[in-house]
Formats: sequence, C-alpha cells, structure tokens
Amino acid sequence: MALITPRVSAPLPLEDAAKLRRVLDGGTDITVFVDGTVHRLPTAARDSVVDLLGRLSRGESVTVSSVAELLTTSQAAELAGISHTYLRNMTDRGEIPVEYRGTHRRIRSEHIMAWLAAQKTNEAPEATPPAG
Repeated sequence: MALITPRVSAPLPLEDAAKLRRVLDGGTDITVFVDGTVHRLPTAARDSVVDLLGRLSRGESVTVSSVAELLTTSQAAELAGISHTYLRNMTDRGEIPVEYRGTHRRIRSEHIMAWLAAQKTNEAPEATPPAG
C-alpha cells in the first residue's frame, strides 16, 4: 500500500501557458481524443483535468500521483502535509476516522481528502464588514 511514484511536470513556457489560459477561460468542457476516438470525461475526471490544466496555465509546476485507498498514518500525514504525530493525535480524538489492521492504523484516502477540503474552507478569508 504505497503511494505510487508521482509524475512531476515542469512549468510550461510562458507563451504556452498564456495560450492555455486563453483557451481555458470560461470553458469546462474537456474532450479527450485517444487514437482519434473521442471520449467525454466523467465530472470528477473532468474537474481534475481542468484543475491540472489551470495550474499549468498559471506557470505552476504540477505533480500528478495516485493514492492507495488505505494509507498508513505516515502516508496520510505526507498527503495532508502534516506531521505523523499530529495526524495520530487527530485519529485519537476521532477527527479523522481510522481503521485497524491488527495493531496498525489505516486511513482511507477519501477521509484525508475530506479533511483537507474542510481545512481549505476554514481558511477562506471572512468578508470584511463595510466601514461606516
């Protein structure tokens, strides 16, 4: 149950990034051609591809990887960008669900992704009240 080796893509050259940004503006319909055959992507895949292309269009480096469904606490902590100890404490408090395989904790990748999404929502700046 290891993280699969990620693929890292360097930023696009500025001219290519600008062209991609112009194409993406306002568009979310992504059609994929494989050997000349058209494939319409399911919503989740489309959203991932649009996100990836958006990042490339902003000149960002991108890492693409797959995650095993059940992660060790170390893998889950790495995915979440937090320390292993902090993650174990969160599982102890019940903030992130954990499963046991013998005495070993395993965490579902979707639980880590849900926690990350909640963190992102909590970090959104609050609206500033109007002066006056």
